Amino acid sequence: MKNVTDSFVSLGHWPSAGSFGFNTDILATNPINLSVVLGVLIFFGKGVLSDLLDNRKQRILNTIQNSEELRGGAIEQLEKARSRLRKVETEAEQFRVNGYSEIEREKLNLINSTYKTLEQLENYKNETIQFEQQRAINQVRQRVFQQVLRGALGTLNSCLNNELHLRTISANIGMLGTMKEITD
Repeated sequence: MKNVTDSFVSLGHWPSAGSFGFNTDILATNPINLSVVLGVLIFFGKGVLSDLLDNRKQRILNTIQNSEELRGGAIEQLEKARSRLRKVETEAEQFRVNGYSEIEREKLNLINSTYKTLEQLENYKNETIQFEQQRAINQVRQRVFQQVLRGALGTLNSCLNNELHLRTISANIGMLGTMKEITD
């Protein structure tokens, strides 16, 4: 600080006008030169620097504003995408549930129709068995009847003689006549 005050004091010691020279005392002249340059820079550069800083500030604010707008748009697009995703997930879940329901319904229908078909086949089987049993019974009856008839004819032929044969015919005619009188 002392050097600065000494440089101002030394201003008064300059030689009178008429001589021009260089002051080689760096410590005495440097703070003065610096203060003059800084003063000129501050006076003239203040507006330019202020304009540069204002322009820079405005560009930064515009960039921030544009970024905020882009961010808002991106958030809006993100919300739309999330909404579409939820909608698609809901639809997919409905398709999945409907698909499972449809599969279960088809499965039950198939089981029911198979059960009915099996029931019908069981009924057909039982009817066929009964028919075949009845047919077999009838065939056995016919054979037994034929054998009994053959046996009876054989017995009749071997036991009957002419006289017994005539008496049997007379008795049968008598019974038929009695039956005719009762019915008349």
